[in-house]
Amino acid sequence: MRLKVFKYILFLFCCSFISAQNTISGFITGKLSNNPIEYVQIINPINGDFFTVTNSEGYYYYDTQLDSLEILFVNDLYITTRKKVFFKESDNVVLNIELYLKSTDLEEIELIDEKNNFFQLEYLTDVYDNSIFSGKKNELIITDSKSGKTTNNARQMYNQTVSLNIYQTDDAGLQLNIGGRGLDPRRTSNFNLRQNGYDISADRLGYPESYYVPPFESLEKIQVIRGAASLQYGTQFGGLINFLIRKPNKNKKIEILQRNSIGSNSLFTNFTSISGTIKKIGYYTFYNKKMGNGFRPNTEFESDNLYAFFSYKLNDKIKISSELTYLKYLAQQPGGLTDLMFNYDMFQSNRERNWFQVKWFLYNFQSFFDLSENSNLSFNLFFLDASRSAIGFRTNRVDQIDSYEERDLIYSEFNNFGLEVKFLKNYYFLNKKMIFLLGNKFYSGTNLTKQGPGSDGFDPNFNFQTNLYPNYEYQSEYSNPNLNFSFFGENIIYLNNKMSLTPGFRFEYIKTSTDGFYRNINIDAAENVILNERINTNDFRERTFLLYGLGYSFKFSNWSELYSNLSKNYRAVTFADINVINPNFVINPNINDENGYTIDFGFRGNYNEFIIYDLSSFYLFYNDRIGFVQKSFADGNVKNEKGNVGDALIFGQEFLLNFNFKKIVNLPVLNFNYFINYSITNSEYVDSKVNGISGNNVEFIPKSNLKTGLQLGFNNFKTTLQYTFMSEQFTDATNSIESDLSGVIGQIPKYDVLDLSFSYIFNNITLELGVNNLLDEYYFTNRATGYPGPGIIPSPNRNFNFLLEYKF
Repeated sequence: MRLKVFKYILFLFCCSFISAQNTISGFITGKLSNNPIEYVQIINPINGDFFTVTNSEGYYYYDTQLDSLEILFVNDLYITTRKKVFFKESDNVVLNIELYLKSTDLEEIELIDEKNNFFQLEYLTDVYDNSIFSGKKNELIITDSKSGKTTNNARQMYNQTVSLNIYQTDDAGLQLNIGGRGLDPRRTSNFNLRQNGYDISADRLGYPESYYVPPFESLEKIQVIRGAASLQYGTQFGGLINFLIRKPNKNKKIEILQRNSIGSNSLFTNFTSISGTIKKIGYYTFYNKKMGNGFRPNTEFESDNLYAFFSYKLNDKIKISSELTYLKYLAQQPGGLTDLMFNYDMFQSNRERNWFQVKWFLYNFQSFFDLSENSNLSFNLFFLDASRSAIGFRTNRVDQIDSYEERDLIYSEFNNFGLEVKFLKNYYFLNKKMIFLLGNKFYSGTNLTKQGPGSDGFDPNFNFQTNLYPNYEYQSEYSNPNLNFSFFGENIIYLNNKMSLTPGFRFEYIKTSTDGFYRNINIDAAENVILNERINTNDFRERTFLLYGLGYSFKFSNWSELYSNLSKNYRAVTFADINVINPNFVINPNINDENGYTIDFGFRGNYNEFIIYDLSSFYLFYNDRIGFVQKSFADGNVKNEKGNVGDALIFGQEFLLNFNFKKIVNLPVLNFNYFINYSITNSEYVDSKVNGISGNNVEFIPKSNLKTGLQLGFNNFKTTLQYTFMSEQFTDATNSIESDLSGVIGQIPKYDVLDLSFSYIFNNITLELGVNNLLDEYYFTNRATGYPGPGIIPSPNRNFNFLLEYKF
C-alpha cells in the first residue's frame, strides 16, 4: 500500500511543465474618484485561486501559459468585476479597470443578492491571510448562509466538513466538541483551535482543551485545515480550526445588529453587535447572552460573552489591531447514565449538586507591516487568563444515589502567553515564481490544578473545605509550567502555471513540567483514618524534534485541482491528564507521547459555479496512541486504564458534492442547492503490547459518516433540511460493546437525526425558525470520563427555536 502511494506521488512530480508565456497587467482605479485602489485581489472565479493583488498605486501584474483567462477583481469596498481575457493577438495584455463603490446606485449593474447564496464553502487560495495553504486539504466555511447559528449547532455549521465526529450534549451549543479521523472529539482537544490566528485553548501543551468558542453569529468565516496543518500551526494530528470574526464595517460609522431568540426549555439568547469605521479607526464589538433550563433536569445554565476589536491604519504599509474576549458561564451538570438508565428514561438525572463554571479572558495584539510589494511581516501577541471549576458527587457507579456528603471539587487556572512572527515573501528563482514563509513561535504557560473537598450543599460553591474535611480521599495540587519554542517554514515552488510543490519544516522544543503533591489516605472498615500522608512529586519532560512535510498541487484546468500532502505529527502527553484523580479510571505510569504522520490525496474544484466537489483519501499512521483498556489489578478489581495502547492505522475515503441547481433552473427568484458529505473510514490497531488489542478497531470512528441536505430559496424565503447518519463506534481499545457500572466505556450505537429550518428576510428584518431533531430520536454521542458525566450523556430530543434579527 505505502509503495503504491509513493509511486503515485513520484508520477505526479515527474509530469512535464511549461514556462509561462502570456502576461496581463494594468491599473485599477475608482470610477468616480479616479484614485488608485490598493489591495484589489485578482482571483480565479471558478476555484477561488489567488493570482495577485494590486499595490499602493493600484497596479497589478500576472503571467500565465493559458490562451485565455477569466478573472475577478475583488475588494470589500467596491463591486466585484469579472473579466475574460484572450491572448490571441498579443501575449502581453494591458487591462485597466474602473470599479464602482458598493454604496453607489447604479442602474446598469446587476447586484447579486447574497442572502440566498447556498454555496457555503470555498477552498483556501495558495496564500491567504499571511499563511500558505497550497496542497493542503482545506476549506473556508461561509457562515452567513448556514443554519443553526442561534443554538451554535455544530452539526449544521460543519455539515460540509468531511469525517467530523461531533458530540452533541446540550441544546444551546455551550461548548464545541468535534474530532475527526479517529480523534477524540472531547472539547476539540485534537485540533489547534484559534481565533483570528491566535490560540484560544486552555494550554496547548499542558491542557489542550477548549472551553471558549466564539458564537457563530459573530463569525464571518471558519478556516478548516486537516492534518497537514502541523507545519505552520503546531504538531497536532487533527489540524487547524481558525475562527475569523467579522471585521469593522468600512462603509458606516456605526452599524448595530440585534438578534433575539427564544426556544424550547426556556432558552433565551441575545446577540448584539456594533461595528463601524471612523477615519483610520475600525471597531467591532459584540455581547452574547444565553440562558435556559436544558432538556434534562438539573441542566440550567447562564452564559455571558463579550468581545471588542479595534484596528488602526497608521499608513498604507502599517496596520495594528487589538482584541479583548471575555466569557463566563455557569452550568448545572445532570450527570451521566448507564445503558440501563438510558434505555429506561434518558431524561432522568440523579445528580442535583453538580456544577461547572468557566471564566475566560483573552487578549491579543497584532501588527502587519507591508515591507514592499512582494514581502510582509506580521506579529501576533496573545495572552490567556482563565479558570475552570467543577464540583459535584462523582463515583464510578453512575446509578449510585447521591450521598449528600462533601462534594469533589476540581479547580484549574490557566495563565499563558505567546508570540508568533511570520515573514512572507514573493520572489523569482531560475525564472520560477516562489512564495516563501518563515516564522517562529514562543509560548509559555502555567496551569494550576487543585483537587479536594467541596461543600456538602446544593449551590455552586467553588471554595475548598479542607478544614472541615481533612481526610477527604481525593486531594492533590499541582503546578504545571510549560515552555515551547518553534521555528517553521514553507516554500511554494511554482514549477509552471499549473503545478507546484510546497516543502516545509517545523523545529520544536517542548518542555513540560509538574510540581506538587497528592495525599495518600487509608481508612479501615470502621471508617477510621489509619493513614493521611502528603506525597510530593515533581517531574519534567524535555523534547527536541523536527517535523517535515511536502505538498503538491496540479491545477490541470481552471475548475479542477489535484492535491496531495504528507506531514509528520506529534502530540505531547499532558501532566494535567495524569495528575487529576478520577475514580473512573487509572493512569498507566509509563504513559508517553504520541507521534505519526498523515497523507492526503484529493481532487477538488468548482465547475462553472454549478458543483463544488472534493473527493479525497487519507492515511493516518498513529504510533503510541493513548486510549482506554480494561485491566485486572492485583487487588482483584477491574478498572479502565489510560495509557499508550498501541500503533494504529486509520484510512478512509471522503466525498463532498455540492450542487447549485440555480444554474439549471434559470429563475432569478429561485435558489436550489443539494449537498452530500460522506466518508468511509477504516481503522486497525496494527501493533500493541497490550493483550487482545492488535486487530481491533480504533475508538471514536464511525465507519459510515453521512450528512446530506437540500436548501430551497424563493425571493427572501429560505428553507433547509438536513439529514445526519452515524454508524456505531467504540469508545475503548478493547472494543467493548457492553458497558460497565461507570457507563464510561461501551459502544455508541448508530443514530440518525433530521434538522429543519426556515428564514425570511424583509428589508433589515430577519425571521428564523429552527427545529432540531425533527423526528424526536433518542440517542447519545458521548460516554464522558469526567464532567458532565461520567457515563452516557444523552443528546437533545426535538427542540425549537425562533429568532428575530434587526440591523440598522
